[in-house]
Amino acid sequence: MKLQCYKVITGTLRCESGLHIGGSADQIEIGGVDSPIIKHQVNGEPYIPGSSLKGKMRSQLEKKEGKATDRGEPCGCGGKDCKICKIFGAHKNTRHNLGATRILVRDAYFSDKTRHEYQELIKEKGTSYIEKKTENTVNRKTGTAEHPRSLERVPSGAEFDIEIVIQVYDTDGNGNDMVEFVKEGLRNVQKTYLGGFGSRGSGKVSFKDMKLDGTGFVL
Repeated sequence: MKLQCYKVITGTLRCESGLHIGGSADQIEIGGVDSPIIKHQVNGEPYIPGSSLKGKMRSQLEKKEGKATDRGEPCGCGGKDCKICKIFGAHKNTRHNLGATRILVRDAYFSDKTRHEYQELIKEKGTSYIEKKTENTVNRKTGTAEHPRSLERVPSGAEFDIEIVIQVYDTDGNGNDMVEFVKEGLRNVQKTYLGGFGSRGSGKVSFKDMKLDGTGFVL
């Protein structure tokens, strides 16, 4: 196999509702949140790991293609006609003949606009850009709230720059079919959610200003 070219998808991911992608707290603090979000170790800004976006795209495409497994693991059939394994990699399968994984998904960081808003809010009001949301369960007999728990979210309106690279080999033709499959994955993320607590309102996202090798397109 010989690498022919790269096809690069860029654009903006916008949070339409609060977004929670879990991180870990260095220590448990009194009054702290139970579920913090992942943040950059140096500047403290939230970001979206490439693995989160890639994994959600793959999961939704597996459902659409009938490739979801009973064990809940990614598809690893390694079949020559399996677009999931070809593009995203054959999970735990070391005997396939598909070659290298085709897709690379970069970590997504704040857009310049959102970073400016983030920094100005901290400077002017001394408050965090990150919102804290409290949830609880309701006792079915008494109707009272119980077991409150708090979680961090990136607020709605925040935007992140995304970049997805598709590696096209000489066995892949012009690679346009792979690009369309990745676009379908992004559309499915829009229709569902990204991150955690999606069934409770978090994680609705949209993609805008999308480009393929510098040329704009609409999902």
